[in-house]
Amino acid sequence: MYRILEKKVLGPQVTKMVIDAPAVAKKAEPGQFIIFRIDEKGERVPLTIADYDREAGTVTIIFQIVGKTTTQLNELNAGDSLLDFVGPLGTASHFDENVKKVAVIGGGLGTAIAYPQAKKLFHMGKEVDAIIGFRNKDLIILEDEMRQNSTNLFVVTDDGSNGNQGFVTDALKKQIEAGANYDLVIAIGPLIMMKFVCQLTKQYGIKTIVSMNPVMIDGTGMCGGCRVTVGGKTKFACVDGPDFDGHEVDFDEAMRRQQMYKTEEAESLRDHKCRLEGMANNG
Repeated sequence: MYRILEKKVLGPQVTKMVIDAPAVAKKAEPGQFIIFRIDEKGERVPLTIADYDREAGTVTIIFQIVGKTTTQLNELNAGDSLLDFVGPLGTASHFDENVKKVAVIGGGLGTAIAYPQAKKLFHMGKEVDAIIGFRNKDLIILEDEMRQNSTNLFVVTDDGSNGNQGFVTDALKKQIEAGANYDLVIAIGPLIMMKFVCQLTKQYGIKTIVSMNPVMIDGTGMCGGCRVTVGGKTKFACVDGPDFDGHEVDFDEAMRRQQMYKTEEAESLRDHKCRLEGMANNG
């Protein structure tokens, strides 16, 4: 069992948990993920490692409450435990020592995945421009953490409610045209966001890495559910990724696959809520 040591609400539908998992924390690296299971009847769900503390033996996860399992996870509190917490899985992010200046871009919840990337690069002595974008100011997460682990931080919102309206692509283009000579761009967030970032960086010939998080079941490459097309070849995000060359990813195919189980996911969440309501009424 893996005990929940801390639970914190970061924003509407976004929760942070710190899990007691010494074996995972010992080997975790930016870019890797875990697969958790709440109980014996629970589904296996992957979450990218948002942070880790080797000395304390803890792993931090940040998740959005969107379906049945994340709803169930959010119903737990500090002191409760998870049945399974397997990891670290996936290939850790590799950063070329010759890279000097990097733009790390996080879109929405993708900021939680971009954070360990920025933190690692910043502590490697690289110049890091962090660009994070949200729909509005109430959805902003990890602003202080990103500021502490970057050379410059740019926070934008779609509606301008934080005083800085625009998309992450607008902020990135502005920096590039102002003379920022990026050796690498790392983009993590919604597929459509990553697609447009890659279209922009391709124009300027800047290497771009994206993190792919498709439907995943076993996390070992056996089920094939997490397949993505990269450079015309089939790759599995769980073992070949999740980091890939963004200029070679077939984002349109990935977006189509992302919609495949929306109906089933909605039905599962509805059934769970109905059971909870029934239990409350009977109580």
